[in-house]
Amino acid sequence: MIEKKAEGAQASWQARMPRVAPLLVIVAGVCWGLIGLFSNGLAAHGINPIQITFIRNVLSAAILGCIVLIANRALFKIKLKDIWMFLGTGIVSIAFFNICYFACIQECNLSIAAILLYTAPCFVVVLSAILFKERLNARKIIALVLAFVGCLFVVGLVGGTMHLSFVGVLLGLGSGIGYALYSIFARVALARYAPWTVMFYTFLFAALVLAAFADPGALVMQARSQPSVALTMVALACISTLLPFACYTVGLMYMETGKASIMAFIEPLVATIIGVVVFHDNLTVLHVVGMILIIVAVALLNVKTDDDKSPEATSAH
Repeated sequence: MIEKKAEGAQASWQARMPRVAPLLVIVAGVCWGLIGLFSNGLAAHGINPIQITFIRNVLSAAILGCIVLIANRALFKIKLKDIWMFLGTGIVSIAFFNICYFACIQECNLSIAAILLYTAPCFVVVLSAILFKERLNARKIIALVLAFVGCLFVVGLVGGTMHLSFVGVLLGLGSGIGYALYSIFARVALARYAPWTVMFYTFLFAALVLAAFADPGALVMQARSQPSVALTMVALACISTLLPFACYTVGLMYMETGKASIMAFIEPLVATIIGVVVFHDNLTVLHVVGMILIIVAVALLNVKTDDDKSPEATSAH
């Protein structure tokens, strides 16, 4: 009797997940948008962006590893032939896009780097249509255009002065492609492994690569000597890394990859709000227009039509 009730509860939860998945992706975008709360604090102590990215990944891997060790050690098991998936999510995606992104900031400026990074959903939509046969319908294209234009306004590229270089553009597009590839590699990995396995090895491989650029010893000494810095590092890992990646990765199991990627455009909207409310950044009419466009795009993706078909959920382990 108890087993039947448990099976019934699990089946009921699985049935609700396609409706919950968009909310999970939005939560992920919100948490990613909060990163400025922690990264600005770390930057004030002389910690550079590559080091901040390393901190996010190494602490997330450590925290998630401890949870898996206690809850279910079987989740650590992967087949050697599948390691390319996690090299893809961790190195080709996370490590690569961060290195390209920060190099683009140095070559151009933050606004250019941000907008080139947010070409990622364009790549995801195209690759998903080719690899996963996801429908490239008019609604998705309109939402993508609205979200991208909204991002142009939010990051201040529209109405500002552009400083472009060929190398900078290549680096920016590289960051966008790398960012996009997390959704692609993760979608493949989720067909064989639980989201917690995918995330653990993603963080682990990314941290191993970024360690070469981050001077981990100096970070450990700084964390030991300044408890407030250590606390900020842990908050960064938990709130703006582990939680959003968990929400986004689980969301990918129950919705189209392209749709999830477009909905993550909520991140720059939240980052702008945090900048205005917490750091007293200037809020312009163009910023507001950009926010409205992003919200409309996300809402458009969640309007159900008669010809919508619920994507089949990828099997979880």
